[in-house]
Amino acid sequence: MRPDDWHLTEDVDDFLARAGDFLRSRPGPHVMALTWAERVRTRGADAFGTGPAVFGTLERAGEVRATFHRLPPRALVPTPLTPEQADSLAARLAALGHPLPSVSADHRTATAFAEAWQRRTGATPKARETRVRLYRLDTLVPPEPMPAGRGRLLGERDLEEAVFWCGEFARAVGEDVTVDARTWADTRFADKRYTLWETPDGIPVSVAGMNPLIGGQIQVDVVYTPAHLRGRGYAGAVAAEVSRAALAAGAKDVVLFADAANPTSNALYQRLGYRPLTDWTAYDFS
Repeated sequence: MRPDDWHLTEDVDDFLARAGDFLRSRPGPHVMALTWAERVRTRGADAFGTGPAVFGTLERAGEVRATFHRLPPRALVPTPLTPEQADSLAARLAALGHPLPSVSADHRTATAFAEAWQRRTGATPKARETRVRLYRLDTLVPPEPMPAGRGRLLGERDLEEAVFWCGEFARAVGEDVTVDARTWADTRFADKRYTLWETPDGIPVSVAGMNPLIGGQIQVDVVYTPAHLRGRGYAGAVAAEVSRAALAAGAKDVVLFADAANPTSNALYQRLGYRPLTDWTAYDFS
């Protein structure tokens, strides 16, 4: 595997022309590449980073074997790589002088690249404490019984509601982003559809969102219940509502990420019919 087998471009349309079929062939493991390429294609890289987006495809014998993307100052995000492929990518980026703050990928890939980057550059990798688990929906099993109330889909007139709930979610998970009416359009939250679970008297108690349909797949993203309202079935109810909506929208695959260290959320998603695909890890480089 040669470093020159990696084709780099700042043109997302060129990237998708080369790698689109490959990414859609395994939409679950490729969810991050599909999602962020579509965001850059529709909204531009300037909405998400401080420099040009960089995309890469690993091509041998006319076939794409792997890809990566990076939106500075965000992490490098490759699709699953073998150790040999990870080393060839590290060699190519190091030779080009690309500075990398971090890598984020499935656990094996992230670890292989972190070790290769250390060999090639001397940078010391440090694994982040938080590891997430990627799930794919098998057969949806709604909670039984459902808590009292109903799901309500937020529309264009509900922007303030969406901003509020996403801001609460971001603070709860420690996401370094400002979510308000002024910055909303430039956040990753703006392209989602949100559903609130409301009590019978109309009080919102939980939220779940879903990304657009991309490559036949929808990612459920943002599932949040305030701490003082947990343990009452609201998260399961709203997650089931959004999962059902994703299937109704034509998704062949529905996926979501969960904190691997949170037994409550992992058990909840598995009760709803989600099955683990892989663990996801990030390494920061000194």
